[in-house]
Amino acid sequence: MRERDPIDLYMNTLVPMVVEQTNRGERSYDIYSRLLKERIVFLTGQVFDEVASLICAQLLFLESENPSKDIAFYINSPGGVVTSGLAIYDTMQYIRPKVSTVCIGQAASMGSLLMTAGEKGKRFSLPNSRIMVHQPSGGAQGQATDIEIQAREILALRARLNNIYVEHTGQPLEVIEKVMERDKFMTADEAKEFGLIDEVVNKRPALEDDSAS
Repeated sequence: MRERDPIDLYMNTLVPMVVEQTNRGERSYDIYSRLLKERIVFLTGQVFDEVASLICAQLLFLESENPSKDIAFYINSPGGVVTSGLAIYDTMQYIRPKVSTVCIGQAASMGSLLMTAGEKGKRFSLPNSRIMVHQPSGGAQGQATDIEIQAREILALRARLNNIYVEHTGQPLEVIEKVMERDKFMTADEAKEFGLIDEVVNKRPALEDDSAS
């Protein structure tokens, strides 16, 4: 069963508001819009077309605001539709800003692919996050020819996803194919060892002003 539409969920959930003082008076933002001003994007829940559209739009907007400043992409997702995830992936690679990824909670299936697609050296996970990779799944019905077409398509998708993992992890194709054959769950440390992320982060690094005081 698919999760609720994120727009419906947003409109019917209490989202904290942040009040900011400006030279023109007070201005209110919902918390996610305020974080977007700081170039922080969230993926929470399943990946499908509506979610992909929102995230791609945010990435493109942040590129137009400043094409040379990094974007932080926080991921807590069980995965979802492959083509929707690939739309986000392609946009991450397409835009000029570097995208730093941070796994909070879980990054499974397409969530793990988006996590490892971040800028090399800037892919992070919090210590208690869970990461899972596997091959794509699907079903087909209809005439034998239609089923054959769908089978060829899912095999092509599997090959494409495997090659993406090869590119971003540095693992040989044979290793990726073996690991992806079934659900493979990893701790944050195991994901780092495999090459899905670069660092496991326990605390945000202290600012220079904090360390000097």
